[in-house]
Amino acid sequence: MPYQIGVIGTGYVGLVTGTCFAESGNQVLCIDIDEDKVRTLREGKVPIYEPGLDLIFQRNIREGRLTFATELEEAVKRCELLFLCLPTPPGADGSADLQTVLSVAGDIGRLIARNDISDFRIIVDKSTVPVGTSEKVHAAVAAHCAEANFDIVSNPEFLREGFAVDDFMKPDRVVVGTSNEKSAQVMRELYKPFTRSGNPIYVLDEKSAEACKYAANSYLAMRITFMNEVAEFCEAVGANVEDVRRAIGSDSRIGKRFLFPGIGYGGSCFPKDVRALVHSGKEAGVDLTIIEAAEKANRRQTARFVDRVADRFGNDLQGKKFAVWGLAFKPNTDDTREAPAFRIIDDLQSRGAQVSAYDPEAMDASRRRFGDTIDFAADMYAALEGADALLICTEWSEFRNPDFKRTRQLLKDFIIFDGRNVFETDAMREMGAEYHSIGRASVGG
Repeated sequence: MPYQIGVIGTGYVGLVTGTCFAESGNQVLCIDIDEDKVRTLREGKVPIYEPGLDLIFQRNIREGRLTFATELEEAVKRCELLFLCLPTPPGADGSADLQTVLSVAGDIGRLIARNDISDFRIIVDKSTVPVGTSEKVHAAVAAHCAEANFDIVSNPEFLREGFAVDDFMKPDRVVVGTSNEKSAQVMRELYKPFTRSGNPIYVLDEKSAEACKYAANSYLAMRITFMNEVAEFCEAVGANVEDVRRAIGSDSRIGKRFLFPGIGYGGSCFPKDVRALVHSGKEAGVDLTIIEAAEKANRRQTARFVDRVADRFGNDLQGKKFAVWGLAFKPNTDDTREAPAFRIIDDLQSRGAQVSAYDPEAMDASRRRFGDTIDFAADMYAALEGADALLICTEWSEFRNPDFKRTRQLLKDFIIFDGRNVFETDAMREMGAEYHSIGRASVGG
C-alpha cells in the first residue's frame, strides 16, 4: 500500500528523497517556500545536477506521483509521513543551526492543532542534526498540540553526491531512530522496496541514529585526511603514495575506498559534520582530538598545494595566470559548497595571480561566488590559453584523457599541478611535461 509522504525542503536531499520515494509507488508532495523554485520543479526541470535523477523525476511527475507546492498546510493535512529535509548550516562556532528545523516543526504543530488532525503523523528528521534534536523537534511540535497523535523519527541520509539515486535505491543500510514500535514498522514497510537484496534496516534509539551520520562522515573525512598526510610523507621520503594506497587498501581490515590522496575533502557534509561533531563533543565535555585534527589538516591541504605552486615560481605569483580544471568539490555534481578549488583560487588571488577556470557543471555556482574576478572559460582548452600552468582540482572523467599536444601548445610552459592524481607520472615523463602530483615524485622541471 503506497504512503502519502510530504517532503519539506527541495534541496539536494529533499529532491532525491521525494523523487525516489515516488519511484517506489508512493504519493509524494514536496514543499518549498521558494515560489520560483516550485514553478521550475512543476515544469519538470531539475535545479541540481545529479546523474540519473532527471529521468525518474520527470517520469514520476508525468505519472502524478510527484507534486510540488508552497503551502506546508497541504502536506500536514494530507500526508501521514512528513520528512524534514531542511538546511542545518554551520554557525561560527561549528555548531549546526537548527533554527529552520525547529521553526518548521513548530509550524507543523500549529497546523495539526488548527486542522484538528487526529490521525497518526510521523515527522522524520532527514536533515543532518546533532544528537538530541529529536527531543527538541518533539518539544517544538508538542508546544502547539501536546495531545496530538504524532511521533518524531530520526532517519539520517547517507547519500553520496554523484551517486545519490543509486545510494537511495540500493542503500548499504537504512538507519531509523525511534522508540515507537508503530513508527518503526511504518519505516520498515516504507523502505522495504529498497532493501529487497538483504541490506539491513537498523532500528535504533533516536540519539544513536542521530550520532550515526556524524560518526560516519567524520570517519570517512579522517580516512581522506590520513591518506593526504601519508602522501605528504611519501613526497618527503621519495615513496609513491599510489603504490602505498593500493597495498594498504588490499587489507580487508582497511579496504580501498576513501584512500585517494588529493587537495582535501569538501562538499555539504564532511566539513560541516566534522565541525559539528567537534562542537557537540565540547558541549558534552569530550575532547575529540583525532576528529578535530582531521579538520585542521584538511584546511592545510589546499594551502600546501598553493605553496607548492608558489615555490615553483619563486614565491612570486604576481601577474601569473593559472588554468584551473574543476570547480565542483567532486566530479558528477554541480555542488561547490566547501570546494577545495575555491580555497585554492582565493589563495592564488591573494598572491596576485589571475585565474581562468572551467568545470563541466559548476560554472553557474562558481560565477555567483567569484563574479568577474576570474575568467570562466568556454571549455577546458580555452582555460589553458596563455596560462603559466594547469591546476587540476576536480577529477572529472573528461580531464583524464585530454589532447596533450593541444594542452602543450596552449600553455606558456607544459607545467601541470595535479591535485587529484589524474595522470600517471611515467606518461607525463614520456611527454616531456613538468608534472607535480600528490604523494609522488615530481617529473621534469
